[in-house]
Amino acid sequence: MGVDENSGSVALGIDVGTTGVRAVAIDGAKHEVARADTPMSEAGPNPRDPKVWWGATIRTLEDLMRRLDGERIAAIAVDGTSGTLLPVDKAGNPLGNALMYNDVVTTPEAIADIAAHAPETSAAHGPTSGLLKVVRLQDTKGTQKVIHQADWIAGCLSGRFDVSDENNALKTGYDPIERRWPDWLDRTAARRALLPEVAEPGSVIGEITREAAAFLGISPRAVIAAGTTDGCASFLATGAEEPGDAVTALGSTLVLKMLSDKPLFAPEYGLYSHRIGDRWLAGGASNSGGAVLAKYFSPEQMRTLSTEINPDAPLGYDYYPLATEGERFPINDPELQPRLEPRPLKDAQFLQALLEGVTAVEVLGYQRLKELGAPELRSLRTVGGGAQNPTWTAIRQRVLPVPFLAPASQDAAAGTARLALAAARGAGLI
Repeated sequence: MGVDENSGSVALGIDVGTTGVRAVAIDGAKHEVARADTPMSEAGPNPRDPKVWWGATIRTLEDLMRRLDGERIAAIAVDGTSGTLLPVDKAGNPLGNALMYNDVVTTPEAIADIAAHAPETSAAHGPTSGLLKVVRLQDTKGTQKVIHQADWIAGCLSGRFDVSDENNALKTGYDPIERRWPDWLDRTAARRALLPEVAEPGSVIGEITREAAAFLGISPRAVIAAGTTDGCASFLATGAEEPGDAVTALGSTLVLKMLSDKPLFAPEYGLYSHRIGDRWLAGGASNSGGAVLAKYFSPEQMRTLSTEINPDAPLGYDYYPLATEGERFPINDPELQPRLEPRPLKDAQFLQALLEGVTAVEVLGYQRLKELGAPELRSLRTVGGGAQNPTWTAIRQRVLPVPFLAPASQDAAAGTARLALAAARGAGLI
């Protein structure tokens, strides 16, 4: 029997990040009800140890239960760092440390093997690929499955250590178009039998175990949903949900993501598509961004100088701001040189030229996505440190004539909570 909308049932998202674990609970209207977080270091010194991840998760949920009645939790979903994998035994026990998202596998034979059999558009290519990590880990004594970080945390809640989601599985070779592990995997050294089943993000994969429910103080009726990667979760958190909705992350680098009604694959630009239901999340990362600004100005200088800039009077410098040579998106040129001359005499003008230059790269990035098959830019949400600079926002609004919308949240856990909410609704619990 379903629970009435006014019963106070909530959906819970758990984000297992690089430095900590955060949990966010939302109600049926997607409003945040409670949150908690724990630094990974509080659970142990080794961030590669799955028991440290679980320890930080337990602490986070214990903290959350001080603010939230666990009986209200109808569904839970987990996101983790993309490309982090670990081998487990039949009971789901970790068989050593994980290979993390940024760990590089340099085994020439394995790299050549995947290069020879994986299609060019597969995300399994590259030294940090999940499939390379499977090949490295699969011979660990006692291995029954090689699964992703989010899979294992969800397994600690559901008792299932044999299921993943379509987003985490992408870098491990999963075909999101055919929605299955592809046949070419059988021609590689990877053993298909060790790969998990794959479920759609936000679909129910099981119920919380009695042991986990009792230990954590969560409703024994709560369902566990297939999760996603931290990157996809961060996008979902913003509230972008229609084709053409985009999110620009103005951090040390410039990252553009857009929802599309069809998949986009352009490996020459590092562009792949994650499946989100019947939509596709595509994006690219430029080497331009905040790191270039930080090379010349401190945060305080940028705040002060920005007040001297008239965003409606462009300077017209043809800058391509890069901290070092080389670019992947929206221009694929590993030898591309920074273009930062001539330099104006006034610092405020130099900062304006840099901001206009990064903005020009952003504009080119969305043009490139359109050329590659993305829909027209429909709306734009901005996250990251650069989003706090109103002068930069005004410069961007002048050349990107679409609605600039405030992100609903910048917490990946909030995006994962939206997947849990979909699962709860599908199960008639909210």
